[in-house]
Amino acid sequence: MGTPLGDFIRAKRDSTQPETLGLPSHGRRRSPGLRRSDLASRAGISVEYLTRIEQGRDRNPSLPVVNALADALSLGPAERTHLRYLTKITGGECTAHVRPAPARREVRASVLQTLRLLEPGIAVVTNRLGDLLAHTTGFAAVTAGTGLLDTEAPNLTRYVFTDPRAREFFADWAEVADERAFDLWLGPAVENSEWLTADLAPVAGPEFTSRLNSTAVPPRGVLRLNHPAGRSLRLNRETMELAEDGQQLVVFLPADEETARAVAKLPRQAAGRLRVIS
Repeated sequence: MGTPLGDFIRAKRDSTQPETLGLPSHGRRRSPGLRRSDLASRAGISVEYLTRIEQGRDRNPSLPVVNALADALSLGPAERTHLRYLTKITGGECTAHVRPAPARREVRASVLQTLRLLEPGIAVVTNRLGDLLAHTTGFAAVTAGTGLLDTEAPNLTRYVFTDPRAREFFADWAEVADERAFDLWLGPAVENSEWLTADLAPVAGPEFTSRLNSTAVPPRGVLRLNHPAGRSLRLNRETMELAEDGQQLVVFLPADEETARAVAKLPRQAAGRLRVIS
């Protein structure tokens, strides 16, 4: 039976072409990507040991081995962070006494002050579960008419997977769905589990549950939106981690001049009317 760690390593190995690491391609092969022998050699471990990790028969590889595998696969910073997290949950380290506390819904006064300074820009405070806790008037303008902010406690993850309007709003819906499912890996464990099993999973169906089994780190490129007013928007995202709160402050910036002009024309409330949902 596989493990999150083993599944990630195997998937990453299968998706890595030997040539990108300066290795011979070995010609035509049935399976894609790196051979186990190639990865094992680069990481300085035996093929048998790598096989045990990938198949879930070894759940506690040492930190040096994990780092060696990360180096051998040329993982980026986000993938390395995720690999360490998967190592912990595979080894059973994420037990009740070390799991992070459920994310707080209250937004600190200093964070709200920062959000006000970003007016009339597009910014939101959220958490890994997708709860939208506070946002600027610019964010409200960009999402107006989409249904995202219509509920008392708006949640981006729920919206993406259960509201048909999300597929129209997000031009690259599948990529956004991948992001939302991936972020739940890092959500508060107890709250996340209860919410998924008792609420969201039965409603969202296989589009959601199939993504829960993926350990691939989403690229998070330019966010493309189809605004109900008929405008196409392209936004870059800058995220500030509020680690002690389990929250993120996300700022959206126009990726081109056309988007900047379109955003400036969107109707909005008077600047400074920050909405605090929590």
